[in-house]
Amino acid sequence: MLILTARSYAGQADLQPMTDLINHCEAADRNEEFYAIEEVEQELSSPGFDPLQDMRLWEESGELLALAQLWLSNAADPHLTGYLCLFVRPDRRYQGLELEIIAWAEARMRQVGQIRQQQPVLQCGSQDSFHERIAILEKSGFTIERRFFTMRRSLNDPIPASVFPTGFRLVDGRDGLDDAASVELYNQTFIDHWNFHPLTIEELQHWLSEPNYRPELDLVAVAPDGTYAGFCYCSAQSEANKHQPQAIGWVHALGTRRGFRRMGLARALLLSGLHRLRSTGMEIAYLGVDLDNPNQALSLYESVGFQPLKTRLIYSKPIT
Repeated sequence: MLILTARSYAGQADLQPMTDLINHCEAADRNEEFYAIEEVEQELSSPGFDPLQDMRLWEESGELLALAQLWLSNAADPHLTGYLCLFVRPDRRYQGLELEIIAWAEARMRQVGQIRQQQPVLQCGSQDSFHERIAILEKSGFTIERRFFTMRRSLNDPIPASVFPTGFRLVDGRDGLDDAASVELYNQTFIDHWNFHPLTIEELQHWLSEPNYRPELDLVAVAPDGTYAGFCYCSAQSEANKHQPQAIGWVHALGTRRGFRRMGLARALLLSGLHRLRSTGMEIAYLGVDLDNPNQALSLYESVGFQPLKTRLIYSKPIT
């Protein structure tokens, strides 16, 4: 008799089955992602993430069928949100596991809400073509809050030169970026964006310790007075690219802080990032963009050759 059980994370012994399940799901969903066990382990050490409380595994007679992770906003954040990542083995999808995972995530959000004395909001995403998953989210009381494009551009096509405003200079992670200034730059850049959560120095330092971090792809525009005015953070994911016909690089974050916008900094930083990705051997660049971005990011990306590849929907549900 097959017995389905849910349990907490048990440590090192779970890492390989978890990695295998995540990669199986990513391949089935046609995502250009593939993870090494070291990357999964490093992610579980993220500040504020408690693998014993914020993660759940579902097994059938010892075989891993599903994994759920709940990524909570940090304790100092005035808004309590949790983003639910769920991985269900393709042959066991839409048979009830998703509803059980959502129920677990809601219970965890209520628990954290009581501890922090905040109103929790649970978020979850889906590609717009995953109709069965969307139906489950909507049946569970989630509503669409945002739409994002995943966009791509060939790096074999010509890339325009990057031109910075007079007096601005480009530096990168090899130059010894100041952590406090970098955190301030991030927060001042995204404070007026949807779903903004302040970055902390601890979170930044964890980010910089990621296996795929390459300092030459961490770019900052410095104003004449020394202010960090804008940034472009890219990555070349070595493990994922072992499984791709063409090497893929990502533009993970791009922005300029308030007071330095409409000067051409974002365009110059983006083009610099594309040149850097190509110089590391990448053949395609990917990025994600909020279709309701208040600073016309979609137009910028289209103007340098990015085209939409797929649409991701972000759903949310207040937890009472």
